[in-house]
Amino acid sequence: MNNTQREIPTRIANERNKLQMTIVEQLEHGRLVSNLAYLVGRELGLDEEALNNLIVAGFLHDIGKAEIEVVTTSSGEEAMLVEEINSIRQHPQKGYEILKRHGYAESICEAVLHHHENYDGTGYPDNMEGWNIPIDACILRVCDVFCALVTDRPYRSALQPDAALEMMIEDIRKYDVKVFLAFQRVLHDDSGQIVLPEIQDEVRGVWKTIWN
Repeated sequence: MNNTQREIPTRIANERNKLQMTIVEQLEHGRLVSNLAYLVGRELGLDEEALNNLIVAGFLHDIGKAEIEVVTTSSGEEAMLVEEINSIRQHPQKGYEILKRHGYAESICEAVLHHHENYDGTGYPDNMEGWNIPIDACILRVCDVFCALVTDRPYRSALQPDAALEMMIEDIRKYDVKVFLAFQRVLHDDSGQIVLPEIQDEVRGVWKTIWN
């Protein structure tokens, strides 16, 4: 069995477990992504409306998982469970459809739709690359990955922030470099230490509007 074949069951297990978070865990993940995305957007100089939309998109980026029915098979972890992967990877499209139905701004819907696109074209659902990916989605991509890595998950323990950042740097081809550099500036304090940002008052204010 080659390395690619060995990686398939692990990748499937990781994708599956992303859907096995409790509602509380999903809400907390949304809060972390939303806050970090706001700070990265502010670092990049986005205007107030764009920042507010980014906060909403960050909080709701995984809402499509609520409508995903995970397809499983009985053939064991060694099987290439293509149907299961395809089922899981529908959540950005599902999220887009949910938000469109509820009248959210197009930029919010597009950010949610494309938050798993990679800058090198290896992401999903549309294999978009480079400047074709909306800036909001590029920001969410970086923040989503980092917040997932530094949080305990059913399939692994949380990484320390420096280890998470190092892992992301190894995959830098997946991210918009301008966004990634802004993300790094947000994470590091004046002494160069990585500090997880506190929830901003502006972010809390936008969250309140989501529930109204």
